[in-house]
Amino acid sequence: MTTEFNKPAGGNEVPAEEKLRMLYELQTVVSEIDKIHTLRGELPLEVQDLEDEIAGLKTRITNYDDEVKSLNTAVTNKKAEIKEAKSLIEKYTEQQNNVRNNREYDSLSKEIEFQTLEIELAEKRIKEFTAEAKLKKDEIDKAQVDLKEHEEDLVRKRKELEEITSETSVEEQKLVDKSESIEASIDDRLLTAFKRIRKNARNGLAVVTVQRDACGGCFNKIPPQRQMDIASRKKVIVCEYCGRILVDQDIMTPLSEEKESK
Repeated sequence: MTTEFNKPAGGNEVPAEEKLRMLYELQTVVSEIDKIHTLRGELPLEVQDLEDEIAGLKTRITNYDDEVKSLNTAVTNKKAEIKEAKSLIEKYTEQQNNVRNNREYDSLSKEIEFQTLEIELAEKRIKEFTAEAKLKKDEIDKAQVDLKEHEEDLVRKRKELEEITSETSVEEQKLVDKSESIEASIDDRLLTAFKRIRKNARNGLAVVTVQRDACGGCFNKIPPQRQMDIASRKKVIVCEYCGRILVDQDIMTPLSEEKESK
């Protein structure tokens, strides 16, 4: 299977053999970068998840604290209402001793009854607010325990990540610089195809060698004639099964040198 990668784009066309060699070299470099990322594993994601969870727990604790403060303020206000109601009851009771008729006495009795009901309602609300505040405090305690555990996990995970990163950062940067240098030498159309194939490949391999008469990516057999075409390096050929770019195992050795050695 040949591709549009072999179509000249105008100007000085880079030989197919050189294209294949650059692609294979690029694949080798980015595979090394992949190994470094694999070494780090899921640590970067775990660190980010822990940071997000810690931020969420802190927000939850702050919200609960605000709610508890609001409930405590409500309890204080209700206690003040009870104190005021009791003061009014004493006042109305004293006034009953000096009334001139039954109508005034009944009116004061209704006021006393109303204030008594206000006290009962306030006491009920105080119990409700106090119980709710206790639940919020329990949630705060639980969230603080979770927060402490998450913060300890975060410290440990960050340390692990820093250790791995410090060991591999210099090597990774060298590889990144090398990959960028190689990419700059590859035709844009071909580089785009390489990245697309690599993205769709489960193991990140866009360029593979022929191994034991089969594709090094999907391991499907390659016909002898196709193998000869691949070995001739005259065009970019992709696997008809997996779409990966195929090269021979000696791709890094120029054909001219191979002929001389023979």
